[in-house]
Amino acid sequence: MYCFLTVLFWLSIFIVCYAYAGYAVLLWLMVRIKEAVKGKRVQHAVGDYPEVTLLVAAYNEKDCVDAKVKNSMELEYPEGRLKLVWVTDGSDDGTPDLLRKYPEVTVYHQPVRAGKIAAMNRGMKLLDTPVVVFSDANTMLGRESVKRIVRLFADPGVGCVSGEKRIFGNEKDMAAGAGEGLYWKYESFLKSYDARLYSVVGAAGELFAIRREYYAEVEEDTLLDDFIISLRIAMKGHTAQYDPEAYACEDSSANVGEELKRKVRIAAGGFQSMVRLAPLLNIFKYGILSFQYISHRVLRWTLAPLCLLLLLVSNFALSLRPGLCSYHFFTIVFWLQVCFYAVALLGRFLANRRIKLKALFVPYYFLIMNYAVYLGFFRYMKKSQDVKWERAKRSNSSLWK
Repeated sequence: MYCFLTVLFWLSIFIVCYAYAGYAVLLWLMVRIKEAVKGKRVQHAVGDYPEVTLLVAAYNEKDCVDAKVKNSMELEYPEGRLKLVWVTDGSDDGTPDLLRKYPEVTVYHQPVRAGKIAAMNRGMKLLDTPVVVFSDANTMLGRESVKRIVRLFADPGVGCVSGEKRIFGNEKDMAAGAGEGLYWKYESFLKSYDARLYSVVGAAGELFAIRREYYAEVEEDTLLDDFIISLRIAMKGHTAQYDPEAYACEDSSANVGEELKRKVRIAAGGFQSMVRLAPLLNIFKYGILSFQYISHRVLRWTLAPLCLLLLLVSNFALSLRPGLCSYHFFTIVFWLQVCFYAVALLGRFLANRRIKLKALFVPYYFLIMNYAVYLGFFRYMKKSQDVKWERAKRSNSSLWK
């Protein structure tokens, strides 16, 4: 039993550390070695900027329309070469009528609400530009974002480009905002280095672009459209690249409850995606892309959350066996875990307070993320996740003012 517990302890601690920190370190080293040997990737020169469609699939976004359209019209791109298209799926709050007040915007409205993917599939059939940029109605884009994204398509091997998601927050954010902001900064680091190594593993739905010719209709019950679309393109040999200066800003979740709702949906979508992208687990066929996919995504949605629990249980059992040469080590590690969970509990009590020490919320947000994986798994198994819009409530900030 001791040997079994010891193996379980070390295996669990390895998987947890690798999934959340070790991969980032290894990725950094691999990129440094690659660029030292081969040099940094050459930026291809851009000739004439192609026509681009900025596509927004929306449901009841009346409160966002004016700000989003204004932001879209202020984007820097050659005049007459950026088309603004909204696909309004089942909107009954006046969104289509408000959009029609803008002659620059093409509106494809359908009174029946079928979900975001159905709207995207329908909209893509009506477009003719070589590049399509997807964005959400409730996100604001940086002025040069579209131009920067299109520059990466000058490389014929690029099939998809992801922008960066930025969380608009205040200096004294509550737990949801602080945790979400720190999480996306870390994710942006991983995306940047994933792209430099080979390919981004899943685009940011708030802002990503594809070559229109590579779009294939997505199953209408798909929960993570951006993830599925970008990885299916990468699986065909067309890499997904990344530009952190092409960015989309949105408010943080209003509170931890709203953020948990969003994370559970993402986790349910993660399990769905792993089933639909099962061939990508074959590292002998997809090589470095499989390695990135498993390291960056699969472990976080499967073994890592499970190993957090196994680590605590096995560590507790091993710390109760005095007389072993490693007894003190296991005891120390166990109490370090207890301290971590205690800080997370403190973060729970301070969740609705605005404090400067954002790092205090990191353990709490980390546990919320992993708890969401368990909930998302059961939701996926029960097939109870609705594909229709279920947008989390966002905090009120100056983003929309």
